[in-house]
Formats: sequence, structure tokens, C-alpha cells
Amino acid sequence: MSNKNYSYLENCLQSEIDSGIVLQDVSSLSGGCINAASKLVTNKGVFFAKWNANCPDDLFLREAECLTELKKAGSILAIPEVYLALEPVDTFPALLITEFMSPASDRSSQDEALGIGLAQIHQFTQKQFGFAHDNYCGATLQDNTHQNNWIDFYRDQRLGNLLNQIKAKRPLDSHSLKIYDSLLDKLPEIIGHQPDAALNHGDLWSGNYMYSEKGPALIDPASAYADRELDLALTTMFGGFSSRFWAAYEETFPLPAEWRERNNLYMLYHYLNHYFLFGGGYGMQALEIAKSYL
Repeated sequence: MSNKNYSYLENCLQSEIDSGIVLQDVSSLSGGCINAASKLVTNKGVFFAKWNANCPDDLFLREAECLTELKKAGSILAIPEVYLALEPVDTFPALLITEFMSPASDRSSQDEALGIGLAQIHQFTQKQFGFAHDNYCGATLQDNTHQNNWIDFYRDQRLGNLLNQIKAKRPLDSHSLKIYDSLLDKLPEIIGHQPDAALNHGDLWSGNYMYSEKGPALIDPASAYADRELDLALTTMFGGFSSRFWAAYEETFPLPAEWRERNNLYMLYHYLNHYFLFGGGYGMQALEIAKSYL
């Protein structure tokens, strides 16, 4: 890290957190595929920082809002405290500074706690679907305009909005578009229920939770109030959630008997998002899911 960036970080810590902070060490952390991340050691404690010079200006402002909202749910999960979220300033990148979550030395009961905590978050509801602001799943803009009807929200502001973004960036032939149009028309029949508008993490794969000394922690959210089954779709897409997690979730907040019939439909959003972001075979996987419901 250059002396200029080092000084900028220290100035941010001093101006936003504590004027007496002295930055003693900055060490890079691995694991992020979009942002650079570091552990900040200071005379006032340890912090986590991540930054990005090639992202939407408000990316970390929106992430900070999500973390704050998840904390409001009052679950047993450890949600990192947000200290600072900044848009790019001059030549300095967008920046987020949060509480540093130390990895757990004892993980024995954390699978169950993760399931209980996520169920508690999903029990935190509001009247409308959506969120206070649009935000990002990865680097993909999500339309969070408030909506009373879940099927309309999922059709227009999740699948429809994402398909429009894909059309501007990735190959999507007329035959595929007809399949997706047919699926969107059929959503009321397929979804078949009107769920509560539950707080979702929004990007809940195994890389976005960690087992910390404070218990299971959620990181990198893309939150909205949505069908809780949308959150669970990504947990089944790539795995990484144990049978103990699922048993604890079900015991705390049982799922409808037919939820697995909708699971691939909600997984479709994430396959489309991966196609939008990364291309490759995700597009064909998404199309096969759409066909399976027609």
C-alpha cells in the first residue's frame, strides 16, 4: 500500500471514528472476488476495510445500509458494526470500514446457531417488498422499489430487470427470450403463494457467512424484503450449509411443505445474475431451469 493510501486510511479512521487513532499495520486479506480487503491494526483496536476503484460509487453505502438493517432484526447472529462507508473521493476509491470479525477457534455449535439466526432474520418483516434504496448483488444493480405484491416484485424487479440488463451485455437469442417471457407470464401459477415481506441477506452463499469468535457472522449482504425462500435458494445452489443448519432453521421457523417446488425458480435469479456477471455456462443452466417450469 502506498504512503498516500495509508495516510488516507488513517485520516478516515481519525475523522469518522476516533481522532486519536494511529494506524499501525495494514495486512491484505484473501477471499474477495470483487473488492480489495485488509485488516487494519490500530492503537484503538482492529478494523476491517475494503475498497474498490472500479465499482458503482454508492456500492459500499448500500452495503452499509444492508448491514445496519440486518442488525435491526435482533438475531443471535454477529452482524459487523459499520464505522464508515464512503463514495470515491478524488483519486481514492470507494471505502467501507467495519468491525473486524476474528475467526472462531471453536466452531462446534455454530452450524445450528447460523440456522437459528437466519430464521430469526427471516421473521423480521415489513408490509412491502423491496428496500429503502436500490442496491447491488455482487456488482449487479437491484431494483428495490417498494411493491405490495410479491409475484409482481419477483417478476418485474428481479427476473425482468435482470433480463433487461443481460440483453444489453450478453448473448440472449429470440428463442430464449420467448421462453423467459412465457415463464414470467406463468409466475402467478408457479409461485402459488403470497409470502410475508421478510428481511433477506440477499447473497447468501457459503462465502458470505463466517464463524467468528462472536458466533456466526453474515457479511457482504444485498438485502431486501422478499420471500424468505429467495434467500434459501442460493444456499442450495452451491452448498456449504450443513444438515445441522437446516434442522435448526426448520425447528425455529418451519418452511411451507411445497417450498422446494419453488426452489429452482428462485435459484434462477442467481443463475441469471452469474451469467450477467461472468458469462459462460450459467446462461444455459438458467435457461434449463426456465424450461423446466413450462
